[in-house]
Amino acid sequence: MSDTSVVTTPDERREAAIARIKSRREFWQHLAAYVIINAFLVLIWAASGGGYFWPIWVIGGWGIGLAFHAWDTFGQKPITEEQIQREMEREAE
Repeated sequence: MSDTSVVTTPDERREAAIARIKSRREFWQHLAAYVIINAFLVLIWAASGGGYFWPIWVIGGWGIGLAFHAWDTFGQKPITEEQIQREMEREAE
């Protein structure tokens, strides 16, 4: 969730807080699904006699998506009024 809006009123701050909470919950649900499903795939691989570790393709591909989801949820901060003012001043130069 990249919250790129400037929050000024109490209602806007409340809505932004709710959106951040929902985003974190969605991430943790995504992580739980990733762990459970990939563990199940590894169990299938092991039960079928091992050999070539094919679950790595799902683990790796889905892991990349999960990393982007983590970055979107935890890695980005909302844009502040101070940043907007600095950018406007830079454009005016």
